[in-house]
Amino acid sequence: MHLDTTSRRVSPFTWALLIVLPLITACIALGIGRYSLTPVETLTVIYRRIAGLPISDANAAIVLFGIRLPRVLLALLVGAGLSAAGTAFQSLFANPLATPDTLGVASGASLGAVVGLFLGVSLISVQLLALAGGLLAVALTILVSRGGRSRGIITMVLSGMILGSLFSALISLFKYVADPESQLPSITYWLMGSLNTASYKNLILGAPFLIAGILMLALLRWRLNILPLSEDEARATGTNLPLLRGLTVVSATMITASAVSMCGQVGWVGLLIPHICRMLWGADNRRLIPASVSLGAVFMVIVDTLARTLTAAELPVSILTAVIGAPVFIALLRKTGGWQL
Repeated sequence: MHLDTTSRRVSPFTWALLIVLPLITACIALGIGRYSLTPVETLTVIYRRIAGLPISDANAAIVLFGIRLPRVLLALLVGAGLSAAGTAFQSLFANPLATPDTLGVASGASLGAVVGLFLGVSLISVQLLALAGGLLAVALTILVSRGGRSRGIITMVLSGMILGSLFSALISLFKYVADPESQLPSITYWLMGSLNTASYKNLILGAPFLIAGILMLALLRWRLNILPLSEDEARATGTNLPLLRGLTVVSATMITASAVSMCGQVGWVGLLIPHICRMLWGADNRRLIPASVSLGAVFMVIVDTLARTLTAAELPVSILTAVIGAPVFIALLRKTGGWQL
């Protein structure tokens, strides 16, 4: 399996659809739940709140703005961010299997959150520790990869894998010594990923990093096509490769660390969505990044809606992303000839 270098034209109608599809999906998701609302009723309540008009159904306003809106906003941001980060890393490492956790960011962020849960600090403090853990993880990865004689991309990937394994082992250690009645359940559930703790406070703390990372990758998308080229070909374009790679790593790291800090580990989004977009529109990052942002946001909203409505007890998001993502990815491999019986 390899990175497809072809590009396909995206029609204006497709661009318009990619813009409005996350908004339509979010509007529908806001009305789904035990207290159901039609899209018209949802839009009416939102309009009246924005316009400062009285809302006849007070319960609808409480459910929409107090519970569902922060959760849907978080799903949109996390899905868009992880998809963009996965796309950027696949170009950076010229590897279609690269994910947002290639450099150990998610593992580091998870370790930071586990330390916070083990110490019993507040939810905001857990989020801060997770964010710090993710940033520290990529800093250590860069330092380790620069410490040897070889400083190439492969060395950085290997350093990320090694540190990711170390962080995973430390997480297991904390789970082993945690109180099985109070600490262990919260740690285990958090690691499985969930958006049920979404709030405006969490968004205010984590969303700026996530949004900044997405915007940076969107601005760099014209240059990301250079990254899969050989070293000599890339330098021949006059691009400052160390700066481009550094900005890409920092942007994807901010996205991944922020996402993990707000909702735990969520797998498959940063791997599956870029592949679907690449099959539909080719590997030109000028098209691939915006398409991945749109479809990633839609995918995450749908998965989170299923997680909170399929059963009486909410399902962890990572379980659904794996259950959906693995069969789809296998189908993509078979379609592209990457795996055959």
